[in-house]
Amino acid sequence: MSVVDTLNRGLRRVPAGAAYGIGLLPLGWLVWRAISGDLGVDPVKTLEHRLGLLALQFLVAGLCVTPLRRWAGLNLIRYRRAIGLIAFLYAVLHLAVWVSLDLQFRWAEIGTDLTRRPYIVVGMAAFVLMVPLAVTSNDASLRRMGAAGWRRLHQLVYALVPLSALHFLMVVKAWPWEPILYLLAALALVGLRLPWIRRRAAIGAAR
Repeated sequence: MSVVDTLNRGLRRVPAGAAYGIGLLPLGWLVWRAISGDLGVDPVKTLEHRLGLLALQFLVAGLCVTPLRRWAGLNLIRYRRAIGLIAFLYAVLHLAVWVSLDLQFRWAEIGTDLTRRPYIVVGMAAFVLMVPLAVTSNDASLRRMGAAGWRRLHQLVYALVPLSALHFLMVVKAWPWEPILYLLAALALVGLRLPWIRRRAAIGAAR
């Protein structure tokens, strides 16, 4: 038995809900650091940045699930929904920290930023795309929309992940390796799917 087979066999014993517990561990660590005063000279910015980065990391991890199954044989499909919802949670917290702690509910300034700061416009566009995906990440929505309609809606992830990575790159206002790697990874993971998307579209058009 290969290593991958052993891993898949072991993962079958791990319930899908366990992914939520693991995904929330970084949040618990952030809360602990905040309580202990270990977030540096600008704790609000550190918290805001870290939550946004966690959202991006889980989004990229979600895009890795299908390629890992197709080319490595590692089956993490049962955890993909949890990964996506955890990413959405961190994105919501990232936005909440920006609105409440960073700008302190100064709505006029928030409105100005949402229309005049490109990196905020890009980040908000990514967040808006995440909302319908999070709302429909349940079995009831899948049954109501049908498999084909549900899949079409969830293809929005192929736009929102590169947008999220671009937001990260624009926020740092430089060209360090970390945000560039995230953007390249997001584009590569989406690019890998283009043949599958075209094949599905061709099959759908032929029906």
